[in-house]
Amino acid sequence: MSIMSSRLIRHEMCKDELKDLGARVIDIQGIMFLVKFNLNANAVTYAYHLNEDNTFYLERVKPYFLSIGDYKSEEEIVDVIKVDIEQFKNAMQSSNYNQFIDIDHHLSQLVRLFEDLYLYYNINKEDLELLDEDVDNILLKIKDIMKRSARVYTKKEPDVLHEDVNF
Repeated sequence: MSIMSSRLIRHEMCKDELKDLGARVIDIQGIMFLVKFNLNANAVTYAYHLNEDNTFYLERVKPYFLSIGDYKSEEEIVDVIKVDIEQFKNAMQSSNYNQFIDIDHHLSQLVRLFEDLYLYYNINKEDLELLDEDVDNILLKIKDIMKRSARVYTKKEPDVLHEDVNF
């Protein structure tokens, strides 16, 4: 007869809580977990795994990839996912949702293209400065759009975007 550790019991309770939110939780050999939601025919999927230091690393893999961060407990993972799902449900009400997802896919592709550029080619300093300037302009545009847009989610502050953000 096996005895479950309190950590394992807590994790099972957290998985049950995610299931109560409507998720399908897939256990991959007890160290990696996929948490899948279907929100109005839109897939929202998270992956988290146990790190060597007994913390958890969480990322969103659908509708687009985003590294969310490291957390000390499964309960923190559940709390972050709850808020994220609530934000997605809110965002999906926008008529611009699909365009937002398309832009995010383009930005993700841009990161991969840039990585291929510097891993496979010898880029001169002037060209890198041109790219850096263009990226700065996009970041300034994001900040400007934030300032003139109505805020729709107020239960928590944005993780990165705020008026004093520097890049």
